Amino acid sequence: MFKPQVLCAALIAATVTGCDKPVPPAPQARPVRAVAVERVAEGETVSLTGHVRAKDQANLAFRLDGRMIERPVNVGDVLKAGQLVARLDPTIQQNALRTAEGNLSSLEAVLREASITLWRQQELLKDGWTSRAKFDEAQHKVQTIQAQVDAAQAQVRIAEEQLSYTVLSADAPGAVTAYGAEPGEVVQAGKMIVQVARQGGRDAVFDVPEQLMRTGPRDPLVQIALTNDPTVRATGRVREVAPQADATTRTFQFKVGIIDPPQGMELGSTVTGSIKLSAPPGVEIPASALTEAEGRPAVWVVDPHTKTVTLRNVDVLRHDPATVVISQGLEAGDLVVTAGVQTLHPGQKIRLLGAA
Repeated sequence: MFKPQVLCAALIAATVTGCDKPVPPAPQARPVRAVAVERVAEGETVSLTGHVRAKDQANLAFRLDGRMIERPVNVGDVLKAGQLVARLDPTIQQNALRTAEGNLSSLEAVLREASITLWRQQELLKDGWTSRAKFDEAQHKVQTIQAQVDAAQAQVRIAEEQLSYTVLSADAPGAVTAYGAEPGEVVQAGKMIVQVARQGGRDAVFDVPEQLMRTGPRDPLVQIALTNDPTVRATGRVREVAPQADATTRTFQFKVGIIDPPQGMELGSTVTGSIKLSAPPGVEIPASALTEAEGRPAVWVVDPHTKTVTLRNVDVLRHDPATVVISQGLEAGDLVVTAGVQTLHPGQKIRLLGAA
């Protein structure tokens, strides 16, 4: 039987011995940086390269075939309305006009003779010296020859018009931007001889991909800048869209009317057009917050009450160099870790170094 003094001494010794064992330290909170999800995703800016073209551009061509003998204008020349552009060899048309005029002169002489005969028959008929049949015959002859004269006059007008087609003139002021034939060539009717950019407005022309056709805004304000000098800037609006894609590039041609074209944005200049797409549904976070879980994109979300983190899968809509747009998985107000994401594990205590 133990004595009370011995039992008390044993308990004291056990207590002292237990106090000598080290107590495991509490886990330290890992410092991280985080940001609150508040910023709604913005639409991205898309840039395309195009060129400046006259709003009204015409191809001047002859209306008939022939050998071109003269083209006094060249690329860069500024034309006035009515100025000579090119000329065809008019020999054939001149001969046709002479033939038509000769035929008309012959018929007019016959008409004069028939008219005199009719007048005589009319005077003789009054005094009864001729029959009604002869008068009617003379009258009918005059009418027949008059019809022939009318037809001959029409032939003369046609021949004169054909002769006028051998001269090609500018129908409005403008600048020559291209030519399609040299003097001495035999050209067909409708073949472009010179291309004229008429004075007036200017367009910036772009080839737009089909995907941008579907997702782009309907009436965007386009920012336009010279490619070799971005300080020369202007704005414009889409005024014409090709109804069909190009068979080779599968792109649609957009014509953007330039508002008050600045000096330096000349015809043929290479320009860059930029538009801002509509904002996609979702939120935007720094790209450094993105990690991976089970082969899918994920982010670390902070519980503000317990100061612990959980890994949450998200759907990425767009990945930019500095930011990512999350379409699903995050809501406004969520706190996501942006620095230190590679050293975390679920349920870990954290200490915020900075939160926005």
